[in-house]
Amino acid sequence: MNDGASLVLAAAVLVGLAIDRYCGEPPARWHPVVWMGHYLNWIAAYVTPAGSRAALNPRDIKAFGLGALAWLAGAALVLIAACALQWAFWQLPGVPAAVLMGLALKPMLAWAMLRCEVQAVEQALGDSLRAGRERLSWLVSRNTVLLNDSEVRESAIESLAENLNDSVVAPIFWFVLFGLPGAAIYRFANTADAMWGYRGMYKGKNWEWAGKWAARADDVLSWLPARLTALLLALAAGGLPFKTLRLEARKTPSPNSGWPMAAMALALGVSLRKPGVYTLNPEGKPPRAADTAAAQKHASKVVLALVLFAPSAIIFIAIAHSFL
Repeated sequence: MNDGASLVLAAAVLVGLAIDRYCGEPPARWHPVVWMGHYLNWIAAYVTPAGSRAALNPRDIKAFGLGALAWLAGAALVLIAACALQWAFWQLPGVPAAVLMGLALKPMLAWAMLRCEVQAVEQALGDSLRAGRERLSWLVSRNTVLLNDSEVRESAIESLAENLNDSVVAPIFWFVLFGLPGAAIYRFANTADAMWGYRGMYKGKNWEWAGKWAARADDVLSWLPARLTALLLALAAGGLPFKTLRLEARKTPSPNSGWPMAAMALALGVSLRKPGVYTLNPEGKPPRAADTAAAQKHASKVVLALVLFAPSAIIFIAIAHSFL
């Protein structure tokens, strides 16, 4: 990577975050992540037909293979498109290249939407518990019907922390390393995990083995960014004991989502729970409305840190590469 290319990529991060901040999401018909979702939804009918109720425990190699092939085919399409776009941008002068690269990066980021959705849950909860539950169902896949007000807030704060990684830190992390193709492949993997990465039956389909490749691919690609997100949240909170953070993060079934969620729980001094699955920071208090606002402030500091660190990392990598 030459100096000019590194400056374009560094500027593109700032452009992408600025567009996200001031313009929000593009229309669905032009949104690459929506296109990824359409592909995954279409191909799912061939990967695991509706109503498939094969035994959940025995290994279903056929379903696993079909899921892996469908994932790889989709990833190849995404990679080809991202590489072609990036190549086209490199043919332009620096400023237009940076602007267009930032425009292409923006759909891989969703900080403004995430922040607004979490705030909408809190506002709805202020109207009524029923309204809060309904609004939360837009944000999470779990059943919200029986949640009390504290549990609604817990779920919203957990989603904020987890998606801070999935929708902001991780795409930028892979963009820093591999440019637009890196961010696009990560977003595809994360979208596939969100749609296919379930244990057993989900929406009438058996994803126990069909979705295993998608789930593991997302685990691999999210491993470092999730821990980086937790580190940035810890710094935003003025520092957290790493040993405690590590112990709390291990309580969740996911090898990654527990890190940002545990960091947020410790930073706020609240307990975050998924009944029957885990309790993060059990000594913490139940979250209140002020904690939702504080969680958004901590997450905003992480985004601000990315504004400073990501372009610097791109330039540092370019300088280091020049000496190799």
